[in-house]
Amino acid sequence: MVAVIDYGAGNLQSVIKALNFIGADCIVTNKKSEILGASCAILPGVGSFADAMDCMNDSGASQAVVDFIRTGKPFLGICLGLQLLFDSSEESPGAEGLGLLKGSITRIPDAGGTLKIPHMGWNSLEITNHEGLFRNVPDEPYVYFVHSYYLKADDENIVTSRTHYGTAIDASVNYENIYAAQFHPEKSGKVGLKILQNFIDLAEG
Repeated sequence: MVAVIDYGAGNLQSVIKALNFIGADCIVTNKKSEILGASCAILPGVGSFADAMDCMNDSGASQAVVDFIRTGKPFLGICLGLQLLFDSSEESPGAEGLGLLKGSITRIPDAGGTLKIPHMGWNSLEITNHEGLFRNVPDEPYVYFVHSYYLKADDENIVTSRTHYGTAIDASVNYENIYAAQFHPEKSGKVGLKILQNFIDLAEG
């Protein structure tokens, strides 16, 4: 069973639709007991860093995420759900993230106005680790992004893929049982469905 964490700030329908398409049993919940009882958990995210963290804290989802990750079961953050795993974001000065991973979340440079921000569309990935989410995923797959802020991880060893849009972007990370992607696998066609299936397979051993 996949727990899709609903903290009141995100559009979850595309994630649920993708999980249903690959035949994964899922539950949409903000209840800590249901989250902890799942075999794996997904934290989608849209909107601003501060608003999302306020919703996470008010709903109790922040502690539920931390407690779930401590179980050692696979956890996946998507888009803003990746950024929330870090200490803070340039988008929301003073707002505290979950602090589970270390790195900087900063605004994508617009290259003197020549780049459209937010970065919205398909970009290819340079996969640096073909295990985990990218098992049997072909080299340089195209995936779908929607974001204005990007990650530069402190520890490059946790980075599993990168892309480039005005600057080098750490597009996904893996540390122990924590997996996270800046792109949207649920909106990335067959490649994205394979990535989600790989995540489900991690929970099934």
